[in-house]
Amino acid sequence: MLAVDMTGDAVKAKNGAMVAYDGQMAFKKMSGGGEGLRGMVTRRLTGEQMAVMEVKGHGTCYFADRASEINLVRLQGEKLFVEAGNLLCTEAALRTGTTFTGLRGASQGNGLFTTTVEGSGQAAITSHGTAVVLRVTKQYPLQVDPGAYIAHTGDLTQHFQSGVNFRSFIGEGSGEAFQIRFEGEGLVYVQPSERNTVGGEV
Repeated sequence: MLAVDMTGDAVKAKNGAMVAYDGQMAFKKMSGGGEGLRGMVTRRLTGEQMAVMEVKGHGTCYFADRASEINLVRLQGEKLFVEAGNLLCTEAALRTGTTFTGLRGASQGNGLFTTTVEGSGQAAITSHGTAVVLRVTKQYPLQVDPGAYIAHTGDLTQHFQSGVNFRSFIGEGSGEAFQIRFEGEGLVYVQPSERNTVGGEV
């Protein structure tokens, strides 16, 4: 559970993520995945959409999502790419949107786009189990199971490629396996639990 102390400022959160609050709060329904007409069109085309509310006031708000682990990511002008289902809340100053990511966006069956958060401030992302942050360098690219991927930051390029099925080594694999390959410089957040994916096995 995440406790956010507020002194007149605002937080944007996934609809239904607030489990309790004290003090004086005002709530406003918003739409996620991008601002303005362009964001609306992008969401309609891609399906990368989440219901968002703005919470503003004085007091403490408590946020949670199905007892998931919560990981705070501090942004200082950079962009965070995150699966829509893993974004819990952000400071109101951070901008959200959608971006084209190629086949990587198919990891949740949501098409070819993913949610972005950018600016300066903190974002809270969820994971099933404690998230692991893995560094990618030019010398050491990273392969990730689509079902374990949560988010990434930095100057990274990504490719959705066929390859070894991680589960085939223990006799649970069937069909053709896919992985996300990250190259460049940055950080990738993965969870120790795999969601059901379209891209993981076909």
